[in-house]
Amino acid sequence: MFSPERLAAATTLLAALRERGLKVATAESCTGGLISGLLTEIAGSSDVVERGFVTYSNEAKTELIGVPAELIERHGAVSEETARAMATGAVHRSRADVAVAVTGVAGPGGGSLAKPVGLVHIAASRRGGAVIHRECRFGDLGRSGIRLATVDEALAILAEAAGVT
Repeated sequence: MFSPERLAAATTLLAALRERGLKVATAESCTGGLISGLLTEIAGSSDVVERGFVTYSNEAKTELIGVPAELIERHGAVSEETARAMATGAVHRSRADVAVAVTGVAGPGGGSLAKPVGLVHIAASRRGGAVIHRECRFGDLGRSGIRLATVDEALAILAEAAGVT
């Protein structure tokens, strides 16, 4: 299901998190659970993966991880502000030490000039620490391509937030 390279990256990240005694949560919109799916594909991941939130709708973002509805209305679901709030909310609404959040336009439709297909905002938050954000403009790689590229970037920013890079 996942490429050997992605599985290797996830295995390495989980080992580094485990060494530091850190638990992780995910808050996923455009990836629909692929990040948690990749992490939990690795045997023994239950000692590191605390939980995953699939917050595909705006209501789920608000109800499950506490993203203010006004923030989404003001900036949109696909925005730096929403991604940051998702990451922070995932930490606060879980027992995780670090969380990664993704929101974007995977296509093929739904894009605009301001927010084209392939635009993804990724944020990671560490309990008691700063929130890291990255804006990715993958272009139109196709829906699956955008989602998988997002997974790869999410692992990298999660490692950065956890201090395991």
